[in-house]
Amino acid sequence: MAEEPNAKECRKCGRDLPLSAFARDRNRRDGLQVYCRECVAEYSAAHYRRRREAVGKTVRERVDVPEGHKLCRACGQVKPHSEWHRKHSAPDGLASRCRECRAVQLRRDHLKRKYGLTEAERDLLIASQGGVCCICLAALPAHVDHCHETGRVRGVLCFSCNAALGQFKDQPEVIRRAAAYVEGNAWKPTLVAPGVYQLPS
Repeated sequence: MAEEPNAKECRKCGRDLPLSAFARDRNRRDGLQVYCRECVAEYSAAHYRRRREAVGKTVRERVDVPEGHKLCRACGQVKPHSEWHRKHSAPDGLASRCRECRAVQLRRDHLKRKYGLTEAERDLLIASQGGVCCICLAALPAHVDHCHETGRVRGVLCFSCNAALGQFKDQPEVIRRAAAYVEGNAWKPTLVAPGVYQLPS
């Protein structure tokens, strides 16, 4: 009885390799492909590149990633698994973007979803304000302010001014009374009945 071979020559690279270096092919007499796995992978990568370039799409370059790390396609950096959020539906159990890039994307999505602005449009709005808060004219603007009734964006405010408007519940008459109070013209209502006050004329 003839002895089974334990090696095979790859028709592409010409190397004699162990049988485990070849994928299975039921249509072949020996049940193995004629090209080794390495040559098949090389051919597939080149074919993928040609197809992507033919339709004008970018080609992802293969990056060697050490154990316990992952490549973020958004920033192009290889980061340890601790820099990623968990995602149970993903093959590796990790999100597709690192924590930092995911935070940037969430902020961008929130800006578009809530205010209908892109980051470029927000930056133009800040530039039109002279790069400062619309109210105090001193602090750096960081919070988009909008009318809660109409949804119209009014400007970009600093944290303190944005919080102050929120505390005044966007009521102009309350804000005017606050301004008068600060200027020394205190609002002093007259009690005309239990729980009823009359405004000064």
